[in-house]
Amino acid sequence: MATVDLSKMEPKEIIKGFKGKFIHTENTTLAFWEVEKGASIPLHAHIHEQITQVVEGKFELTIDGETKIYENGLVAVIPSNVVHGGVALTNCKIMDVFSPVREEYKNR
Repeated sequence: MATVDLSKMEPKEIIKGFKGKFIHTENTTLAFWEVEKGASIPLHAHIHEQITQVVEGKFELTIDGETKIYENGLVAVIPSNVVHGGVALTNCKIMDVFSPVREEYKNR
């Protein structure tokens, strides 16, 4: 079993305003995001199942045409190939779990 110290990891900006720290296992990627107010991710879909939890702040997330405001305590479960995207209404901290692994995040 390994221990990861997130405070010693350098965040990587994947898209403007989204800085992430990533932990990869054989089957999953765990992403810890710091998102700037106003930063947005366009509607998109991918093969990965995704579970999203807003830990701090408010994030407007649209999943399969339905828009909700997520904040601490709410968890979004996004199936494979479902269109989703959103915008940070405040500065946010968000945790995502992806399965399978987000290979494109490994080299960032």
